[in-house]
Amino acid sequence: MNNNSNPEQPQRASGMGVKLALAGIAGNLALASAITMSLIGGMVLVLVLGLVFITGSENPGAGFAIAVAITLIFNVAAFFISPWLMDLSQKWLYKTRWVSITDIAEQSPETAEVIQRVCADKKLKQPRLGIIDDQNPTAFTYGSLPNSARLVVSQGLFTYLEDEEVAAVYAHELGHIVHWDFAVMTVASTMIQICYLIYIFARRMGRRGSQKVRDAMQTAALVAYIFYIIGSYLLLYLSRTREYFADHFAAETTGNPNALSRALVKIAYGIVEEGSRQEEPSRLLEGTRALGIYDAKAAASTGTAYRIASSPEKIGRVFLWDMFNPWGWWMELNSTHPLTGKRVRALSTYAEQLGLAIEFDIGKVIGEGKTLNKKRLYGSFFFDVFLFSLEFVGLVGGLILGIASGYGQFVLAFPVIGLGLGIIIKAFVMFPNYERARETEVLELMSDPYASPLRGQPAKLTGNLIGRGQAGYKFGSDLKLQDKTGMLYLRYSSRFGPIGNFLFGMKRVQSLIGSTVNTKGWFRRGIAPWMDLIQLETDSGTVVNSYHRFWSFILGGGAIALGLLLALV
Repeated sequence: MNNNSNPEQPQRASGMGVKLALAGIAGNLALASAITMSLIGGMVLVLVLGLVFITGSENPGAGFAIAVAITLIFNVAAFFISPWLMDLSQKWLYKTRWVSITDIAEQSPETAEVIQRVCADKKLKQPRLGIIDDQNPTAFTYGSLPNSARLVVSQGLFTYLEDEEVAAVYAHELGHIVHWDFAVMTVASTMIQICYLIYIFARRMGRRGSQKVRDAMQTAALVAYIFYIIGSYLLLYLSRTREYFADHFAAETTGNPNALSRALVKIAYGIVEEGSRQEEPSRLLEGTRALGIYDAKAAASTGTAYRIASSPEKIGRVFLWDMFNPWGWWMELNSTHPLTGKRVRALSTYAEQLGLAIEFDIGKVIGEGKTLNKKRLYGSFFFDVFLFSLEFVGLVGGLILGIASGYGQFVLAFPVIGLGLGIIIKAFVMFPNYERARETEVLELMSDPYASPLRGQPAKLTGNLIGRGQAGYKFGSDLKLQDKTGMLYLRYSSRFGPIGNFLFGMKRVQSLIGSTVNTKGWFRRGIAPWMDLIQLETDSGTVVNSYHRFWSFILGGGAIALGLLLALV
C-alpha cells in the first residue's frame, strides 16, 4: 500500500448518527427526486396528450398504447426479477461469493457494526453481502426493494482501505438502500424509455395520413426526441444527486466524513495501482461503472497524485480542475457520478461542521482556485464549446443555408460542405503545432487546472508501455503508459483508419508492451485524461507514428469535395 497515510489523521465526531447540513445540493432528497421525476413525467404526459389530439381518429394510438404497455410490463418484471438476474451474471462474470456478517467482521469489525446499526435503526432486512475476489477496489448495490438489496464489494476494498474507510464505503452503499435509489432510478428510466417510444411512434405516423397530420406528427416526433434528450440528462443529474446524498448519509452514520474522503482517493489509487499490473483495464470496473461508488474512468488523476505525492496537500491540487475548470462541469453533465474534487469538498464541509480537521487541505485548494486566471478559464469557454461541436454546427448551418437557397441540390451539398469545414477548423484547434512539445510528467499534466478536452497540449513523456487501453478487447490499438508519477492512456490512429487500428492492435501492440518508450502527443483532460499519440519510439529503436490530424484533414477535405460535387450536379 501507499505510504501517504497521515499518522495523525483527524478523529471522528464524538457521536455517530449526527445531523449535518447538506453541502451545496438540494436539502431534501425526496423533494429533489420528486421534482426531477415530475418534470420527466410531465414531458411524457404532454407528449401523450399531444399525440391523442393530433391524430384525432377513433383509435389513434393503439400501436403506441401496446408499445407503452409492453414497456411498462417489461420494466415492472425486470424491476422485480433483475436482482436474481444480476446474481447470476455476477456469479458468472465475477465469481461473486455470498458471505455472512461474521465474515465481514473478520476483515472490518467497524463495517459489521455499521451494517447492523443501520439495519436496526432503519428497520431494514440485512442486505445480501457479496465479495468479488478482485483486487480492483469497488463497491456497489443493486436490487428492487430495500429489503431485497444486495451489497457487493471487491476484495481490493479491504486491501487498500483501513477499517474506518471500509466502514464509510459500506455506509455510503447503505445510504443508496435506505433512499430507495435503485427503485427511483428504475421508474425514472422507464419514463425516459416511454419518451423514446413516443418519438418512434410519432415518426412512423408522420409517414401517412393527410399532410396536416403528417406535419403535426413530425413536429411531435421532434418534440419527443428533444424531451428524450432532456430526460436523459435529468436522469444523470438525479444519479449524481443521489451520490451526494449517499455520501452525506455515510458522513452522518459514521460521524467520520474524512474517512470517506480518504476512501475515495484510495479507491482511485487502487484502481491506478492495479491497472499498472494488468495488460487490460478491469472488466469488473468497466462492467459496474454506473453502479460503483467511484467512476473508474475518473481515477487516473486522483490515483496518480496519491501514488507519488509526499503530502495530502499535493493530492488536493489535482482537484482544481474538478472544482474550477468549466470543462469539468460540462463533462460531468454526461456522468452518473460527481467529480471527485466536488465530493471531497462536500465531505470537507461536513468535517468542518463536526469540528474536525480537513484532509487534503481543501481550504488551500479553494484559495488557490480563486487565484486562477479567470479569463483563461472562462473567457473563451462558450466559444470553445461551440468549436467542440463544430461538425454538428457546420452540418446544421449548411442545411439551413441549403433550404434558404431554394435549390434542391444545395439542400444536400451545403450540409456536407459545412460538415467538412467544421472538421477541418476544429482539427486546427485540437491539434496545434507539436514542435513546441516539452518534456513533462503525467502528474504535472494532470495537475494543470486549465487543461481542456478541446485544445490539446503538446507534450513529451517517457515511460513504460504496460498494457492495452480497452477492457476485454484483445485487438485494441490504444495503450497504457506508466511513468514514475502515474499512468496515462495513449490513443493511436492509423493512417489506414479503423482497419489499420485493428491490424496494429492484432499484430504489433503485444510486442510493444513492456517496452520503455519516448512518446509525443497532445494531452487532453475530460472525465478521464488521455493523450492523442503523435509518435512513439522504443528503447530498441522501433518507431510508431499516429495520424490523428491526418484523418481529420482527409475526412474534412473529402466532405468538402463531395459537397462541391453535389452542388455542381
